[in-house]
Amino acid sequence: MEENKIPLLGMTLGELKDVAKSLGMPAFTGGQMAKWLYERHVASIDEMTNLSKANRERLAEQYTIGCKAPIDAQKSKDGTIKYLFPTASGKFVETVYIPEEDRATLCVSSQVGCKMNCLFCQTGKQGFEGSLSATDILNQIYALPERDKLTNIVFMGQGEPMDNLDNVLRATEILTAPYGYAWSPKRITVSSVGVKNKLKRFLEESQCHVAISLHDAVPEERSELMPAERGMSIEDVVELLRNYDFSHQRRLSFEYIVFKGLNDDKAHAQRIISLLKGLDCRINLIRFHTIPNVPLHGVDDAKMEQFRNYLTQHGIFTTIRASRGQDIFAACGLLSTAKKENKR
Repeated sequence: MEENKIPLLGMTLGELKDVAKSLGMPAFTGGQMAKWLYERHVASIDEMTNLSKANRERLAEQYTIGCKAPIDAQKSKDGTIKYLFPTASGKFVETVYIPEEDRATLCVSSQVGCKMNCLFCQTGKQGFEGSLSATDILNQIYALPERDKLTNIVFMGQGEPMDNLDNVLRATEILTAPYGYAWSPKRITVSSVGVKNKLKRFLEESQCHVAISLHDAVPEERSELMPAERGMSIEDVVELLRNYDFSHQRRLSFEYIVFKGLNDDKAHAQRIISLLKGLDCRINLIRFHTIPNVPLHGVDDAKMEQFRNYLTQHGIFTTIRASRGQDIFAACGLLSTAKKENKR
């Protein structure tokens, strides 16, 4: 039975070499397996044709590739595609493919549901149903029909990446390692609300870009929007970030959803400027997309532009993120597989 076999997808080069040695094969066979997995994206062990037939059969007795095709796809009128992937644990996760003129970004998930329970996020309303394995994370790329078109990956889908740090680090290692996808870390951005101890470890062990969910620079207000503020305050997050260099290749950004009458005035912009003073960073302003039973509202384009211009005039490079896939619930904060899980 395939489900009882161990997936090779998600293994590092060292682990693949260990698999080879454990089965009596030369260690270099592990390198061959890595090429078949991460360069050629084979769907079965039998496709690893430079392994002998006997070695392929021996490998297939205990191991499987571990890739699972998406079971559903919804295409937005703007070209965005939301895929539903099955996970090894029998659950589901949503992944969003966002094509643009000269680039294509994949928004990947790291958990089924989320523990952070941010007021404005549909994923948080689902509750937490488990962390994804490195196999599950990489499968969102491996089994993506548009895989070869990808230019960037953002860990901004379902879940808090720092709450599943070991598997996120393993996935980003494979994505950036010479034996893996050999991507530059500059093509990958990992987001976080700020999780004590975990964020520091990520900053030490990865060179990928970092995006921090800010949403309000006033701690008391932020804690109402984001309970994680009580565990690691935004002031502590920024203090930690000041220890790292973001002036060269690695980029630091802050995500800020603009809510009508809540965090959209000049005083809030001034708090942002004060908080981030001297930090090499940028801010992405995000439109709020209404979710059921949440008393929050977005602002109009004029207000977004006014807020952006004020921040820019005061030295913080600020952009307004284009909203994509709203009609298929693929936009920021709308991902949820709760209905799929409940049906099961």
